Parts: sequence; structure tokens; C-alpha cells
Amino acid sequence: MIRPEYIVEELSRYMPDADCDMVWRAYAFASKCHKGQKRVSGEPYLSHPLEVANILTAMKLGHISITVGLLHDTLEDTETSPNEIKDLFGEEVSMLVDGLTKISKLKFSSQEELQAENVRKMILAMSKDIRVIMIKLADRIHNMRTLHYLDKAKQKSISQETLEIYAPIASRLGMGWIKTELEDASFKYLWPDEYSEIKQSVIRVEKQRNQYVNLIVKEVEEFLYNEELSVSVAGRPKHYFSIFEKMRRLKISFEEVFDLMGVRIITSTKQECYLILGLLHSLYKPIPGKLDDYIALPKANMYQSLHTAIVGPEGKAVEFQIRTQGMHMVSEEGIAAHWRYKEGSPLNQEHDDQITWIRHLLEWQKDVDNPREFLEYVKIDLFPNDVYVFTPKQEVKALPKDATPIDFAFSVHTELGQHCIGAKVNGKLASLKQKLKNGDIIEIMSNEQQKPNRDWLKVVKTSKAKSKINSYIRQEERKRALEIGREILEKEIRHLGIDPHKLMEENKVLPPAQAIGYMSVNSLYTALGLGKVKVSNFLTKLAPVETAKAAKSKQSFTDAIKRFITRTPKPTKPQGIRVKGIDDVLIRFAKCCNPVPGDNVLGFISRGRGLMVHSVDCPNAITIGLESERVVAVEWDTEKEKKNSYKVGIEVETQNKPGVLAKVTAVMADENSNITDVNLSVKDEQTGIVSITLEVANLAQLQEMMDAVMKVNGVKNVKRVKNKHSSRGFNKSMSEK
Repeated sequence: MIRPEYIVEELSRYMPDADCDMVWRAYAFASKCHKGQKRVSGEPYLSHPLEVANILTAMKLGHISITVGLLHDTLEDTETSPNEIKDLFGEEVSMLVDGLTKISKLKFSSQEELQAENVRKMILAMSKDIRVIMIKLADRIHNMRTLHYLDKAKQKSISQETLEIYAPIASRLGMGWIKTELEDASFKYLWPDEYSEIKQSVIRVEKQRNQYVNLIVKEVEEFLYNEELSVSVAGRPKHYFSIFEKMRRLKISFEEVFDLMGVRIITSTKQECYLILGLLHSLYKPIPGKLDDYIALPKANMYQSLHTAIVGPEGKAVEFQIRTQGMHMVSEEGIAAHWRYKEGSPLNQEHDDQITWIRHLLEWQKDVDNPREFLEYVKIDLFPNDVYVFTPKQEVKALPKDATPIDFAFSVHTELGQHCIGAKVNGKLASLKQKLKNGDIIEIMSNEQQKPNRDWLKVVKTSKAKSKINSYIRQEERKRALEIGREILEKEIRHLGIDPHKLMEENKVLPPAQAIGYMSVNSLYTALGLGKVKVSNFLTKLAPVETAKAAKSKQSFTDAIKRFITRTPKPTKPQGIRVKGIDDVLIRFAKCCNPVPGDNVLGFISRGRGLMVHSVDCPNAITIGLESERVVAVEWDTEKEKKNSYKVGIEVETQNKPGVLAKVTAVMADENSNITDVNLSVKDEQTGIVSITLEVANLAQLQEMMDAVMKVNGVKNVKRVKNKHSSRGFNKSMSEK
């Protein structure tokens, strides 16, 4: 078990003015609180807060953070109260311990919605005081170091949580060594076979690799010494998880990864970094396209370094990183390297800038009601692969890989993003869908009449753009739903023979609305428009007497319809659909959505035409749903559906060049899909559109066929085409019948 004397000595060394007495008092208090408690390993529980405090000294945090590290489990695992912590150690320590306790109670491995809400709370705590998450990272490091004492299920659950949440946060804060340790520890438990294989492979080639790297190091040291440069040159081993990720991403072998060996050069000044880069390229042949300047364009986590790859002796590729000592400290420790937190005083601008992304993330997600969406946006921000572009005024913007001008516009200002109609990239007109590249200069053109649309969601990459577009679309949908809901209720009230203006007065609608959980008339109308409340159910509360009378006449109509369709001759071939509660039904499949086995479907009683089957996401089905007495529950007959084929439409977006259509149709033939119709059109000079109608047995076959087509060289995108007919046209045809 780590000695408290060692922690205090380390703290005094790097922060001579630290309040070491507070740390000693925290150690004594934690010893008393945890007396007699044991960890799963059998060690005294006090060993854990001591190890956490020791890790915090490695981060070079102050006496308050180390005090919190010693006390972080006292509220959760002992009888200690928040007031007791506050009285003994002050408001600041109490607030941080309470923040750590709340995060510790979050269970990320439960259902996704709960996980998302828990992540939101954790990020909120981070935005208030970044030390909360830094102490939590220290806590997580020690837990991962002792994870082997837990059962396999907990090992996997905790490792997954660590890899998806905590390691990316460490990376986003620039804390390289913490990210590396958390990733490798998680890798060990999530993919034990692959971990063992890579570890053994590293050990197998380590001697040979070290010899080669030492040769390079010696050669570079002598070369730079002759140039009168004082530098530190050392090998830079890859950690296990980075090897695993690269093998998966590039689909290469271990040997191919290790052909790219790493060397790090640390010098004194930024100017020397660039001088060394030029000298290095004069000594070895640089590999084209492998130069990255993160000094001029730092990463979002403040990482700075020059990266280049050269062809070394024996023709082997070697990757170099060139940086100053200060840059190296930031790359390893991130925000902790900048931490000069005079305990109790505010952060300076430099620190504040580094955690701005957390506050922005919370700001962008204020309008996100769906927890899954929030979690998706968080992960976008935690896994950036930055592209650096410029405004016309030469301001740098860091965006994710494959970001578009729309992402850029939203990064400048939400209003500019919502109204952007076009862009100039490097002075030339460009599509809003164009993927941006490093060094691009972007100018956005806007118009107040332009509004975000759903197609934008297919191309944007930033969490801010996605959340703002989704928020706008939801607002518009709710406005439309409110109008539809009011119209639906008015229409149904007319069917009861009542003047809707009399019954739809606010003082009459509000009480029954509140009775079912809606605090305003508008929220009720919106719920009716979105289908969350059935108008028939609400009418029983709004006009119970009139609704009961109407129900009797409706029942006689429904009985007549059912008698009609059950007299219809039985179809001669199996239909693949079962109707619950009704036999001998003439069944037709709606051409507006062409449902196939595997789709969620509903049936609609059509006078004179039997039962029409629609996909539930078909706009016509949504319209049908308003007339609930004519809707019949249906399901696929798994035995009969195998004997049938079903027509379905797909749209294939291809490169506009000869031979692509032949390849696409050949793949469909191989997948046993019968093509009944093909139409070709040109989207632009580079892109062609192939619209195909074909026959499939079920949704699984359709998906397999689409996956196969997507693999064809020259195919850009494949999508299913549904809902070709408008709801307006459908409603007209129904009324005519």
C-alpha cells in the first residue's frame, strides 16, 4: 500500500506552497471512515483512496484535488455526511467530493437511455469544475489496475464503459498517458485473445525492433549534434490498443503495422522544430502525404507536434514526432500540464479554452429531448479526427473528418448554419455536401428564406450541426402537429353533430386534457397530431354522451364492412398475411409503400376492395390511422410468405461511367432477385441514378441484395424507395370509394 508520506513529499516537491496539513487531515479522516472495510482483493479499503491520491500527484494536481482523492468514497461507502466534509475541509472540497459521489453512482452499463442521461450529468459536473473528471479518471485508472479481482461479466462491463467514455474524455483533455493506460487495460478484458496475440507479437519482435530504432536514434542524434542542435531523441513504442485499432481499420497484419516505427525528437524552441524537420528530410527520404503540422494548427485538446514519416535504412518506414519540451508535457498530461490552480482562484483563459468544448456541448444539447441522440452527439465530440479549415479572415476552425460546408457554417454561428444556401471553397463554388480538406478556405453564402432540412442530416458530421438541424425540424414538426391535432379534433367533433367552436373553447378542452397529463390545450393538440393520443379516446372525456351515441352507429357500420369483406371470395394463392379475427379476406398490398415480409404493417378496410396492407411508416398509413375503426391488425404468415415474391423499389446512386449498370444487375441476378423495371437518370456530371423495381421474398433478402450492390465498384449509395404516392392522392381515392 502506498505511503501517505510519499504523496505529501511529491506534492511539496512540485508545489512548495501547497497546504500539506489538509492532506494529512484528509488521510486521518479517511483512515477512520474506512476502518475495517476491505476491497474485493482483500486489501484494506484505504489502499484505494491512497492510490488515487498518488495518481493525482502524478498529474501534479494541488492539495485540494489530492484531499478530494483521499475522501472521494467517504460519502458513498461510509456514514459520513456532506455537512461533516464541509465543516472539516471547507466548501470547495465538499462540492468536489459530492460531485465525485454523484458520478460514482451512475451506472453506464444499464439501458442506453439511462446511460445517456448519466453521461449528460457527468459532463455537467465537468463543466462546473474540471477537477471532478480528473479525479474520476484517477479513480478509474486504479480500478482498471485491480479489475482482475472481479468476475468476467463485470470486467467486460467496466472495460466497455472505460473505452467508450473515460478513455475518450482523457484524450479530449489531452491526457495521453491516461488515455493509453485506460485503452490498453480495457483491450485486455474486451478482446483477451487479440490482446494476448498482439502482446506476444510485440515481445517476439521487440529485440529486433529496438535494435533498428536504436540505430535510427544514434544516426539522428549524431546528425543533429553536428548541426549544433541540442535535442533528446528516443524511440516511441506503440501501445497495444493502437496496434489493434490500426490492424482493424486498415485490415493489415501485425507485421505491416510494425513496419511503421516511431521516434520522438524533443528540442527547445518552436523554430528548432521546423529546422529539425528540414534537416531530417535532407537525411532521409520523406514519404509523400505523411506530414502533419500540429504546431501551426494545434488539435482541439491543445496537442502540438510535427509529424512526418521517412524511409529509413533497409527501406523501412519510420514515423517521427518533433516537439518542444513544453509541447511534450502537454501531449502526455494535457490540461494537468497547464494546471497552475492556486487553490480557490479562478482558471485563466488558457485553461478555460481547453474545456470550452464541454460547455459548448451542453449548450448545443439543450434542445435534445432524445437521450440516444445526446449520447450520439457526445461520442461525436469525444472521437474527433480533425480537419483544419479557414474562414475568409484566416481564422482556424477544427472540424471532424468528412465535415461539410454546412458543418463549417454552424461552427461559425447557428444562424449562418440555418440559412446557408451555398459555399465557396478556395474561391470556387462548391456543393454544401462537399467534404472539406485541410487548408480549405470556406466562405458561406446565406439567405433568410433558407431553412434546414432532413437531407442535411445525411451529410453533416459535427454534433452542433446535427443537434441544431434536428431541433429545428422537431420544432417545425410540432408546429405542424399542433395544426393537424386541432383539425383532427374539429373534424371528429363535427362527425358527432356538434358545433366544434362551442366544444373547443379552452375552458372546456383544458380539464380533460389535464386529466390525461397535458397541461395546456396546445400540448394536447400536438399530442393528437403526433398520434400520441387517440382522438376517439379523448372525445370520450370531452363529450362522453355524444361519443357513446356515435359509437353505436359506428359499430353497425363496422359490422357491415366486416360482413362484406368476409363474403369476398377466398384468394386463390397464399397471401403471406394473417388478419387477426377475420378469415377469408381479399388482401391487396398498397403500391404506395410496397411492404415486404419483415416490414411492420397494418391493414385498412377498403370498401369494395377488401383489405389494403401498408407499412406502418407509410404517410398514407399515418393518415389511415386517424380513422381507427377501419384499421385491422395484421401480421405476416411466416409459412405462406415463403411462397410469394413482393415488388419493391430501390435507387442506386453510381459513378456516371460505362459498365456500372451491368455490374449492378449482375449482382442482383446472383442474389436471385427478379428485375421488373429499370429507369436511368443523371444527377450531375459525375453521378447517375438507377431506379429499379424488383421482386424479393422478404426484407432480409432485400437487405442482402442491397449490401451486395453497395460493394460494386462505382456504386456510391443504395436506398429503398417507398411512399411514391402522396397522402393527398390516397385520401382522395378513399373518399371517392
